Amino acid sequence: MRLHRCEGCLAACGRQRRPAPLITLPRTLGAKSKILKRTKRSTCPSMSKSNCVNMAEPSPPTPPDNDAPPMPWFGMDIGGTLTKLVYFEPRETNRRELDKETEVLKNIRRYLTRNSAYGKTGRRDVHLQMDNVTIRGRRGTLHFIRFPTSEVGAFLQLARSKGMADLVNTIYATGGGAYKFEEDFIKEVNMRLSKMDELDALIAGVLFVDGMNAQECYYWAPPDELPVHSHQTSAPPYSEVALSMYVRKPFDFSNPYPFLLVNVGSGVSVLVVNAPNDYYRVSGTSLGGGTFLGLCCLLTGCSSFEEAIALAAAGDNTTVDKLVRDIYGGDYARFGLPGDLVASSFGQMCSADRRAKVSRCDLARATLVTITNNIGSIARLCASNEHIERVVFCGNFLRVNPLSMKLLSYAMSYWSRGALKALFLEHEGYFGAVGCLLHLDVKHQRRSRHSPPADSQADRSGT
Repeated sequence: MRLHRCEGCLAACGRQRRPAPLITLPRTLGAKSKILKRTKRSTCPSMSKSNCVNMAEPSPPTPPDNDAPPMPWFGMDIGGTLTKLVYFEPRETNRRELDKETEVLKNIRRYLTRNSAYGKTGRRDVHLQMDNVTIRGRRGTLHFIRFPTSEVGAFLQLARSKGMADLVNTIYATGGGAYKFEEDFIKEVNMRLSKMDELDALIAGVLFVDGMNAQECYYWAPPDELPVHSHQTSAPPYSEVALSMYVRKPFDFSNPYPFLLVNVGSGVSVLVVNAPNDYYRVSGTSLGGGTFLGLCCLLTGCSSFEEAIALAAAGDNTTVDKLVRDIYGGDYARFGLPGDLVASSFGQMCSADRRAKVSRCDLARATLVTITNNIGSIARLCASNEHIERVVFCGNFLRVNPLSMKLLSYAMSYWSRGALKALFLEHEGYFGAVGCLLHLDVKHQRRSRHSPPADSQADRSGT
């Protein structure tokens, strides 16, 4: 039976457990500390300097892995709005590559790592770069690259011009575009897309990256940790004055299970994650990042996500939304609803006079508040139904977008009466692409701080 793939249909579906994802996990933090200790001890205290090994000398090439696919190594997530590409740059070249590395491979590496912009729309997020990452026994650097999915054609032309197709015949990919553009990849660059399930890749990427980066998870809150709506202020909770109270704080995610993962892309999926191999989708909504951008393009005439966010940052949603005080004349004290809470999104736009006075910025701000309030409300209900205390938001809707994060933080805090925090991840929308890249490493799986005990893994494998 062929299933609908749209978010609207999926949101109405019942709980569906996913098959066990193929996850590649990082080494434990303990392993990292042991390496550091061994390095510190290698000072040769009982030997003369002439007998000590010169640690500055380059290490010998890594022994070749005859089963490894040829470089370059990529993982792709071709989403409805944005395409994410993760590139692994090895630190050392092994003997086989010293013998066979072509000028094409050198040019590809040089082009991808020495530029932060590719054409008019491609960008490398340099601030997200991860060093000292090990994949398939190779240590190197992860680079994170993005471009609009509408520019996939330009990407294929670039790949052909750089000779990428001469070295790579298969790329592990996920997202709807892995199906939509499959024939284009074959036709244009003779490259096959080996498709991975979106949610499998997402979970694998989240656990791997967080296991490698202790500062990956964080949240936004006032310095005193009290909910914004509990502070005595005349500023509306969605205003810049109120949101400026939020500061970014690290969150210890080393013991995460169970947690709710809310993936905000073009649409939204909500997952319950009990363990690396135990998760399922509980809900979703078709009102996501694609909705925000689409409505902003219609209402304001903007042409990009960055422009829409800039407009929203300068706007005031209270000129567009109908508030509790607009209906009751003040607070609705019986149910604890403050007067400046949104009662009806875009409710003021029923008036011709209001429509004539509203600005583009106000419309964009109201759109953002509408989307984030809806996502926060759904996430809180799912967390309550599943008895989960940790709610993690990820996805490219949040890319370099603290305004949306703060609005989600307020929504989660308000709807849960301060009981739940909205948690965020540094690498936002790249986890699906990372999960695809990790598929190269299926024969070299490593344990992470998120791995369950060995006996519990054995118990699950035997059921």
